[in-house]
Amino acid sequence: QVQLVESGGGLVQAGDSLRLSCAASARTFSRFAMAWFRQAPGKEREFVARINWSGGITAYADSVKGRFTVSRDNGKNTMYLQMNSLKPEDTAVYFCAANPINSPNYDYWGQGTQVTVSS
Repeated sequence: QVQLVESGGGLVQAGDSLRLSCAASARTFSRFAMAWFRQAPGKEREFVARINWSGGITAYADSVKGRFTVSRDNGKNTMYLQMNSLKPEDTAVYFCAANPINSPNYDYWGQGTQVTVSS
């Protein structure tokens, strides 16, 4: 079983930056592909960014490309999401998820951290 704990959310103004963290309990963290998702009120959960096991391959939703950067530190069992130039439409609960090797799914999810961007 893998536990994921997000942190770093908060209330900021448009144009500000935040860095989210996702700490994993797994000793085999480096075997997991990881991702960030978000869910705004009244909307479905949507993909934000993902990163492969080594950190060498990343992908982003078009809505955040150029503003957000996903990274990981396997020595600290932690993934990060640096969010710059935040917009009110980035307001959501942000979740991290882990995709174990040999699994097609994100099998493990954190509880989420709230990000609110005021205009």
